[in-house]
Amino acid sequence: MLLLQNILHDGARVNIFIDGQRIRRILPYPETEGLVAGETVDCSGKAVIPGFINMHTHAAMVLLRGITEDVPLHDWLSRIWDMEAKIDEQFIYWGTKLACLEMIKSGTTTFNDQYWFAPFARDAAVEMGIRPYISFVILDNFARETAEKQRRKCLKLFERSLDWSEASHLAMSVHSVYTVSEEMILWANDFAREHGMKLHIHVSETEKENRDCMKAHGGLSPTEYLDSLGVLGPHVVAAHSLWLSDHDVEIMGRHRVNCVHNINSNAKLSSGYRFRYNELRDAGANVCLGTDGAASSNNLDMLETMKTTALFQKAWRNDPSQMPLGELMDAATVNGARALDLETGEIREGAIADLSIVDIDNSWFLSPGSFLANLVYTAHSDVISSVIAAGRFVMRDRVVEGEDEILAEARKVLRQIR
Repeated sequence: MLLLQNILHDGARVNIFIDGQRIRRILPYPETEGLVAGETVDCSGKAVIPGFINMHTHAAMVLLRGITEDVPLHDWLSRIWDMEAKIDEQFIYWGTKLACLEMIKSGTTTFNDQYWFAPFARDAAVEMGIRPYISFVILDNFARETAEKQRRKCLKLFERSLDWSEASHLAMSVHSVYTVSEEMILWANDFAREHGMKLHIHVSETEKENRDCMKAHGGLSPTEYLDSLGVLGPHVVAAHSLWLSDHDVEIMGRHRVNCVHNINSNAKLSSGYRFRYNELRDAGANVCLGTDGAASSNNLDMLETMKTTALFQKAWRNDPSQMPLGELMDAATVNGARALDLETGEIREGAIADLSIVDIDNSWFLSPGSFLANLVYTAHSDVISSVIAAGRFVMRDRVVEGEDEILAEARKVLRQIR
């Protein structure tokens, strides 16, 4: 049991009582009626926000950061795939631990991952104390033999995942329509639906992807092609969803697809920047935010992602009212929780206690501007002093347990790709 005492929440000072994994009571400070805490934490000079939910990343790619710079996506992918041929389970394990260290330090408590050696990524995240959605990745490159091997591996991992605790979840991933055969897209979707799993897929990340898909599938965009296969639905997490026509937006909304905007990666690789947030929201899609992998976005900082997202929305629409702060915060928190069917992403009684404690006793928060404005547009993620995931501190006063070991082991596994 834990009591966060005198902490700023939604403009008021409150006491937040955490029992087990959940927020049990929120009372105006200094009221404590009925609260019995095992530990009381004085939060004077602090504010609380929900833990961020990073809805699209490739966590262990933190060890490939800077490998290839200043090239477009498809050239970047070619170089990355060459490097990935050298990686193994230990590379993924320590890479994911390093990613979790970075995510914790920037306030992320849940991440939706799409990368290799899933059991090792899962173990690393659970040991770090944050919640992973780990995917089995389908990428057959239209080769029947590869597809059969991946089906067998997927079935083995699924059986193994039945013994996982609620601290982690298994999802299905289809890399993209340009790397996965129709047969395997359908198989992965059927498997996901049958077992109540999420289906995580890159969709319309680049203009080239759209052109190639239209050429290969009778003029259908990636969204239209997936719709024709009966794949789309609220179980789908569509990473990027960038190059969408009006018809694509209507389809995404009609099927209540979870569309993930990854502005830093998209802008850096010149994939595009005109993400149709308003249109997708109004059509009924659930819009979330992600960092993508650190080999393309170069960090896993959701607060930076929020700021860049807002700036680009305002800029390309030539309208400073676009992407208001409340909607921006929802996209980074509770919308991701909805996508993953989690009772978190917001600060309310009964919710899972995934929280970040923000130090506001500094120059960033001196101005009379709103707390969210100062957090998003002024501060940096190092104002996040402590992080609670599922009711337990995973960072306290900027200290994460095991940091020195993680850095040392990450240096060792990096030798195999040099």
